[in-house]
Amino acid sequence: MARFTLPRDIYFGNGTLDELKTLKGKKAMVVVGGGSMKRFGFLDKVCDNLKEAGMEVQLFEGVEPDPSVETVMKGAKAMQDFQPDWIVAMGGGSPIDAAKAMWVFYEYPDTKFEDLITPFSFPTLRQKAKFLAIPSTSGTATEVTAFSVITDYEKGIKYPLADFNITPDVAIVDPELAQTMPAKLTAHTGMDALTHAIEAYVSTVASPFTDPLAIKAIQMVMQYLPSSYNGCKKSREQMHYAQCLAGMAFSNALLGIVHSMAHKTGAAFSTGHIPHGCANAIYLPYVIKYNAKDMRAAKRYEDIAHSLGLDGVEALCARIDDFNQRMGIPKTLKDFGIKEDEFKEKLSDISKNAIGDACTGSNPRIPTQEEMEKLFTAIYYGTEVDF
Repeated sequence: MARFTLPRDIYFGNGTLDELKTLKGKKAMVVVGGGSMKRFGFLDKVCDNLKEAGMEVQLFEGVEPDPSVETVMKGAKAMQDFQPDWIVAMGGGSPIDAAKAMWVFYEYPDTKFEDLITPFSFPTLRQKAKFLAIPSTSGTATEVTAFSVITDYEKGIKYPLADFNITPDVAIVDPELAQTMPAKLTAHTGMDALTHAIEAYVSTVASPFTDPLAIKAIQMVMQYLPSSYNGCKKSREQMHYAQCLAGMAFSNALLGIVHSMAHKTGAAFSTGHIPHGCANAIYLPYVIKYNAKDMRAAKRYEDIAHSLGLDGVEALCARIDDFNQRMGIPKTLKDFGIKEDEFKEKLSDISKNAIGDACTGSNPRIPTQEEMEKLFTAIYYGTEVDF
């Protein structure tokens, strides 16, 4: 038996923040990240609309990029004190992911973080609150997914938490928020969306329900990302929708080892954090070549290429390389700035951790330790993948 789960309602289009005025409830906890939502006036608009709906509003601000276990616990405590019946998360993937995890600990204070690492093992939610998500970036699509990524900085590991319980009840996909993204963030989040859609399409649990969403998202990203990167307002709007379609696909079809590798290397090196979308963009063409040794995956990649008017897997990888180059994304981990001696020292551990990541199980090929180390080595030096 398979399952396909989406939010109950998805509102999209310019001005859809006004739908908050129709929400029914008594108290709303609004979870946000840094200052951009406040700076551009969106946070005030959200709070004013919730108050117009008759709700008492409290803010939890300052969720950091790649939110930590500590931030999640702090937010859960604030929710336990305030007792909201709506959790409203807005901003990039980080505050929305953090709020999803806070939600669990709000409703089940005795839960341990380690209890949530096993995929699809969450307790039943909505005992105290419902969840509404408002994305400001065009990439993670966490507003429609059953996923949350939380970082344990002591271990240097990102944990993808997965359970249909944390799929939001309502998503508001208002492209006005995405118009404020700087170019680099537009590039990274756009390539994250592309990776979501491609991995969903070749996933071993892809289905007739997810395939159309994935293919359409790929086509839209390929059409609109370059001009979105250059600041075109119409393209920014279309990318905001494309990433949402990609999210609907991968939330139900799951992902693959591009994400496994990104999760386990983002916080692993002393030379600096690798932004998630940047890591995905670097790894994606190498992983496509690795996965294409599998006959079913090769056929799926061919489908993607042909839907874009491209002649096969090599042309697809070349198009991705071209996008990365045009948007200033490095081709290798060495180019990103990871030190060679540290890479070699940590190669075994990051490979082991990537294989154990929750996203590996739905990848077309399950790599051995040796294969994963070879793949990371190819990505570090920019060598060919041929194994």
